[in-house]
Amino acid sequence: MWGALLLAAGLVILAQAFVRFVVEGFGTPIPAAPPDRLVVGGLYRYVRNPMYLGLFAAVIGQAMVFGNGWLLVYAAVMAVPVVLFVRLYEEPRLRRSFGADYERYRAAVPGWWPRVRPYRP
Repeated sequence: MWGALLLAAGLVILAQAFVRFVVEGFGTPIPAAPPDRLVVGGLYRYVRNPMYLGLFAAVIGQAMVFGNGWLLVYAAVMAVPVVLFVRLYEEPRLRRSFGADYERYRAAVPGWWPRVRPYRP
């Protein structure tokens, strides 16, 4: 049951984060069509990378549902290129695109562990 809840929560987080890019950012999370505005609403008020966290939650939930430890290994291995992509591509691009606004956001909102109170720009 917990695995199914984690899987469902991960999928909801993924969907909400993607919609936030379209509605608030006027773009997508895909590098070919990035947002025009810095996305800091919704779940992004609590953590900078909710989409990746939703993905990890979904994979871990699947591991629990199917009792498959290899999916946990997959999640751990997958974390390495995801974190590298964020640090080496996404963050520098966001700095170039949004400058001081992104730096303020980055200083206030953690990348991977959600804050308790929402960020208010």
